[in-house]
Amino acid sequence: MRQTPTAAWVAATAAAALLVTGCGSADDGKPVAQRSAAPAGSQDINAHPLSDIKQGGTLKLAISQWIADFNRYTANGNQGDATEINELVEPDLFDADAQGTSHVNPDFLVSAEVTATSPQTVLYKLNPKAKWSDGKPLSWLDFKAVWQAQNGRNKAYEAADTSGYEQITQVEQGADAHQVEVVFATPYADWQRLFDPLLPAVAIDTPDKFNKGWTERIPVTGNAFRISSYDKTAQTITAVPDPHWWGTRPKLDSIVYRALDYTAWTDAYLNKEIDYASAILPEDYKRLAKAAGTDIRVGARWDEVHIEFNGARGPLKDVRVRQALQHAIDRKAIATAFGKDLPVKLQTYGSHFFMPNQAGYQDNSGTYGTYDADAAGRLLDAAGWKLQGDKRVKDGKQLTLSYTLSSGSTSAQVDQAELVQAQLAAVGIKLTIDKVPANDYFSKYITIGNFDISSFRWVDQTFRSQAYPIYRQPSGKNLYQNYGSVGSPEIDALLKKATETTDTAAADKLYNEADAKIWALGHSIPLYQRPEVLAVRSNLANYGADGLASRDYTKVGWLK
Repeated sequence: MRQTPTAAWVAATAAAALLVTGCGSADDGKPVAQRSAAPAGSQDINAHPLSDIKQGGTLKLAISQWIADFNRYTANGNQGDATEINELVEPDLFDADAQGTSHVNPDFLVSAEVTATSPQTVLYKLNPKAKWSDGKPLSWLDFKAVWQAQNGRNKAYEAADTSGYEQITQVEQGADAHQVEVVFATPYADWQRLFDPLLPAVAIDTPDKFNKGWTERIPVTGNAFRISSYDKTAQTITAVPDPHWWGTRPKLDSIVYRALDYTAWTDAYLNKEIDYASAILPEDYKRLAKAAGTDIRVGARWDEVHIEFNGARGPLKDVRVRQALQHAIDRKAIATAFGKDLPVKLQTYGSHFFMPNQAGYQDNSGTYGTYDADAAGRLLDAAGWKLQGDKRVKDGKQLTLSYTLSSGSTSAQVDQAELVQAQLAAVGIKLTIDKVPANDYFSKYITIGNFDISSFRWVDQTFRSQAYPIYRQPSGKNLYQNYGSVGSPEIDALLKKATETTDTAAADKLYNEADAKIWALGHSIPLYQRPEVLAVRSNLANYGADGLASRDYTKVGWLK
């Protein structure tokens, strides 16, 4: 588990991609040495054995907003802070190592393996000690409830992602009460990403419970920590060790999450109100790197900053207008602007599925990812938006779009929006920047498709199939995670085939084929891979830049 877990989205911040040789400028006018890339598999977490860590203490962390929905399997709950807390307290069946490879978590699973290939059958053997906070043991009924909520057959369940689950034909008890047998109609290569975390059947076995039963609270838990308080007035959520936990006793006495606008994190860290803060922004890095008792911990993570287009409304319904925006937005200029004062250099890349340092990566952007104002103009002309003076006009109306921004945005996010505004103005498009309340940004705007253009991040998609719901066509009101509703049957078919392909090279080819079509449709623009550059208390062990690995909070604590 980690600060923002798999397949979750979080508010975008100006950030770096690959750390490469070069230099920026410090606030004293002297060059800042820039590091080379943190390679895949690297971590910077101040690793220590448990014997070095004292028992007790509180870890204080910031979250970007008050949590509206804690069910990470719903569209509203599939948000970084919500999923972080959800996975802290719910059964975490698989953990990833530093290379991003998944392994069973022995606290919950004795084993999990494919026992047959035709049809594909997976047998899970549960740890008999594993129990929910209501005293019930984990069982096949919990797996069945997750499957029924996630397989897409009952549209009343507001599932964020049905991929994988919709290929399952049955979930049954195995040889005894601690075994679960899952059978697939067609092979599913990424089966280890399913049921993780596991949720209790008693809290999700009806659409009403699944959709509404996790609003601002977690009804049942089943991990080393449980939630002891939700204080909406103070905007804090406190987790403490569960006294009935059967695994390694956590070192910490408590973890306190506090909702803070991102712009307040650096000051909160310097005032010792929180113990971790991002140092990815130049102004934050300069201040945090000088703080006493602070480490700057750097890692290589699956972390994509992008600009999203909404193809379901207004002028952006026309693919030519979306393609024009891809040409009008200068990604390299954005990267250069935001990397200027960092000890890193931002680098653009051309894939919606792979990071540049991953096997299988290829640049599929073609001409669509190239800044070309003339090409943008020709596409807008073809779409009927003719240039009149410095404005694009059609049927007497000016081409106007909005860029939705959270009121809690950083200065870099505002700068990015203003830079995009200027770039679009250069081709005759008027872009308004509309700030909305931070607590409403995702739930009332992004996840329901109430925007024209916005920017946020997708993180930790080490399983390629995790991106399927981002690019598949919506089903009625269920957008999955394709909040801009841009897709096609052809893309859906390629992605479905890729998820069923167990040969990695063949699957990678299919994902790259789909990616080229996603670029051509003008779905979104990947800007850069964002590394982890974190300020962390120097005496905090086993916490920080995890890279591709999961975080084990039972090992996190303060050094003796």
